[in-house]
Amino acid sequence: MIDWRAVTVGFLTIMGLGAVGLIIPGLGQLLAAVIGGAVAGYLAGGGLFRGSWHGLLAGSLGGFFIAVLVWIVISIVGLSLGPVAGAIGAALGFGTFAIIVLVSLIAAIESALGGAVGGALAG
Repeated sequence: MIDWRAVTVGFLTIMGLGAVGLIIPGLGQLLAAVIGGAVAGYLAGGGLFRGSWHGLLAGSLGGFFIAVLVWIVISIVGLSLGPVAGAIGAALGFGTFAIIVLVSLIAAIESALGGAVGGALAG
């Protein structure tokens, strides 16, 4: 059973530390993902597998949230430039959304590793 409280707290940790991590691009987001995954895994408890699963969910949720925001922003900017630019902006926004979701799923592995560590520490 999924502990949604653990996933939510891990997600919020990733978002908060990720915003602060913009100061050190790349490394800041990596640490945010690992720490957020560890928080989710620790709160979920139950060992390596359960911790990594909850860390993976928290990291994936974070990446999906960022992808939706980027898609919305690109679409709104496109709409502000007129109807043709709006259609182009929406298409480009969807392409960007798809790429960010793919990258975030791959990057969620970092959160899963952090979750495994957190789950092991809790168990």
